[in-house]
Amino acid sequence: MLADVRQLYETRLGRYQAAIALEKTDRIPIATGSNYFAEVYSGNTKQDTIYDSVKWLQAEEAFIRDFPEVDVLRNNRIWGPLYDAVGCKTYRLPGRDLPPNTQFQFVEDEYMKADEYDVFIKNPLEFMLDRFLPRVLGELAEPGSIRARMALLKGGMAQAQMGQIMRNRAIYLEEKLGMPQPMTGFFLAPFDALADVMRGLKGTLLDIYRQPDKVLEACDVLVDEMVNLALATADPLKRYPIFVPTHKACFLSPKQFDTFYWPSFKKTMERIIEAGYTIRAYLEGDWGHHIHHMLELPKGKVLCDIDNQGDIFKAKEVLGGHQCVAGGIQDSLFILGTPQEIRERVKLLCETVGKDGGFIINGGCNIPYDTKPENYRAMIDAVIEYGTYDRNFTPKPKTVQPDGKEPVKLKMVTPWEVKLAELGTVMGEESLIRKAWEQLEVMGYTWIWQWVL
Repeated sequence: MLADVRQLYETRLGRYQAAIALEKTDRIPIATGSNYFAEVYSGNTKQDTIYDSVKWLQAEEAFIRDFPEVDVLRNNRIWGPLYDAVGCKTYRLPGRDLPPNTQFQFVEDEYMKADEYDVFIKNPLEFMLDRFLPRVLGELAEPGSIRARMALLKGGMAQAQMGQIMRNRAIYLEEKLGMPQPMTGFFLAPFDALADVMRGLKGTLLDIYRQPDKVLEACDVLVDEMVNLALATADPLKRYPIFVPTHKACFLSPKQFDTFYWPSFKKTMERIIEAGYTIRAYLEGDWGHHIHHMLELPKGKVLCDIDNQGDIFKAKEVLGGHQCVAGGIQDSLFILGTPQEIRERVKLLCETVGKDGGFIINGGCNIPYDTKPENYRAMIDAVIEYGTYDRNFTPKPKTVQPDGKEPVKLKMVTPWEVKLAELGTVMGEESLIRKAWEQLEVMGYTWIWQWVL
């Protein structure tokens, strides 16, 4: 990596990390987590982004060169071939099920029956393999069939291909363009995992009246699985926050949220933070009645994205000085507004929400596809003009110090100790064999649980 590109990468990353940690930086970062606009800026269709990784990267490179002030770009994406290999039913994809220029759509259904809570709670992995995956992945609908076994092979190979694509993309962005990632790794709030693809929102809302204890027990079981999923997919160098989109909190009353959503979500986040990570949480919908709970988590560890329905000024009033907030520009303003309106909005945000740091200007959890280029440019220019704290300060990325703790042991179906007992002994260096065995076990376990997202 060239020295000036390394400097650019470190400055961008340092600025982003400092905002999350509520520490001093030179200016407000321009750091959305989901920049849809960047994907289509060069003329690509939405199908291109999902199916052609080369065109996706080319689009982002063109975007970075035209908007070099941007500090992070999006980190990951649905990769269509993987979803096709297993027949994933939870997404309708552009170019396959939808016109090439239509955003992908999430399809909710009940892939776990109302009377299956005990089966899931008793052995969640067995439930996932025997019941959930054959229902949610169409190619696995007839377990044991040649087609299902072939789909598992293709699904594993596609996962490896996707991992290589995302790794190569991240390295290219870092080493050629000095661009960090906004987050790496993902998980869901346990209640969302249940209410998204397992029971669905309708089923889960009925369950909290008909069998509330089962819902709570299932959420407790999911804490372990979501922590494992997050840590298995996170950046091992701990440079970037782990992503969690929240989906169903906005549909719950404060009492329902406090009872069913928050306790298991809080436990999950506490364990991830304890492992040394920060979190970027998309607080989708209006979190106005729930957001104060973020004060219960350690200071400077959760970046809270405020959606279009939320109130960024109220969020700052509640969380200011404890957690970083992002947002403030309505999607409609990016799409339909004028550069002057954007400029006035950014000035207001910088002078109020951004006054004491801990703020990232963003749309409602993303920059929309149909953003006018002149409005995006106006946002950047206004951030530079009104959101600069200290032009003489150069941000530096944080160095993660060893904390002396044992790394969290990730879940496996067949731990090395079991395999070694079966082998009896090995003739050469055991650690070489063990490392690869455990890596593949962790990858396989993660593959199973990723389908709850």
